[in-house]
Amino acid sequence: MAIELKIPSVGESITEVEVGTWLKNTGDTVAKDEAIVEIESDKATVEVFAPEAGVVGEILKKTGEVCTVGEVIGYMEAGEGAPAAAAPVTPPAEVETETSSAPTPDAPVAMPAAERAMAEAGINANDVTGTGKDGRILKEDVANAKASPASPSATSNASSGSARQEESVRMTPIRRKIAQHLMSAQQNAALLTTFNEVDMSAVMNIRSQYKEDYIKKHGVKLGFMSFFVRACIDALKEFPAVNAEIRDENIVYKNYQDIGIAVSGKKGLVVPVLRNAERMSFAQIESTIGDLGKRAQSNDLTVDELTGGTFTITNGGTFGSMLSTPIINPPQSGILGMHNIVQRPVVVDGEIVIRPIMYVALTYDHRIIDGREAVSFLVRVKDCIENPTRMMLEI
Repeated sequence: MAIELKIPSVGESITEVEVGTWLKNTGDTVAKDEAIVEIESDKATVEVFAPEAGVVGEILKKTGEVCTVGEVIGYMEAGEGAPAAAAPVTPPAEVETETSSAPTPDAPVAMPAAERAMAEAGINANDVTGTGKDGRILKEDVANAKASPASPSATSNASSGSARQEESVRMTPIRRKIAQHLMSAQQNAALLTTFNEVDMSAVMNIRSQYKEDYIKKHGVKLGFMSFFVRACIDALKEFPAVNAEIRDENIVYKNYQDIGIAVSGKKGLVVPVLRNAERMSFAQIESTIGDLGKRAQSNDLTVDELTGGTFTITNGGTFGSMLSTPIINPPQSGILGMHNIVQRPVVVDGEIVIRPIMYVALTYDHRIIDGREAVSFLVRVKDCIENPTRMMLEI
């Protein structure tokens, strides 16, 4: 019996999604609850799973096509080794929707766009390492093979002077949403950034002194982010405007702190949220951030985990950034930017000493946050990091 594969609900406000990568092709056998296709919304990537064990049948919607929630995008036939529900069709393209000939059974399986790229470059499929599902060759794999010094096409392109190329790739829904969100922040808020520097000596000493005992007791490493989350919560309580938002002609103050942590996922920047972070211990913060980071890389974050937030922290220091001006995450009014830690000469008690220094930045919406509040907020964060006992004693 043919089973319909439908677009699942991915969030209350989301009615349209794009078909992402088909993980299975027509004729492939699947186990119950095995992922068949990825669905991309402007917030997250989710998977459609097989409701029963069986065989994938006709694929109705190709990668990149827009569908509505509940729409049928394909069929499968229940039962081990059952025949496909329809005649085999060419596997869907990654972005382009043109068809291409199927590879020979002994050759590595390539997506249609990758096949065309290999044909244009004169590259054999056996010379390309596939990084897609089950070793499938993707278009970017072909590009990597072309760039390899051992690639014949790379040599011929360089010698013939034809290495200048352009490639047009459709933005994913998440990337389009990020672009719209950032443009909205720039256009609809009065953004200003203030900076300060933080001596990380105290925090680094605590981590060094207790790291082994901490792991034994809590099963998680004590990182820098938990200190900054707690420092920001402390500062947000003292300066509630930084935790507020503009709603119509009103300023909405919140008595809770939902802290968004910007992380780089497979599909782009995402900001999962620590709900009621003010109630979390250091260990809970670290373990939750670790879990969210891992699931961001595997596209397993839910829409609810990416929605909301009253304040955001982003750490460009993980990529080596010395200083930046982060952009707020609307409708939030503030974002803290962390950066790399560098040994710098500073003056302490009239003497020049070397200390591990991090530059920090606070971008804020000047419509509801005055400069005095912004500067004082950042000074409070600095004081909490340089004197961690203040956070413990709440003074």
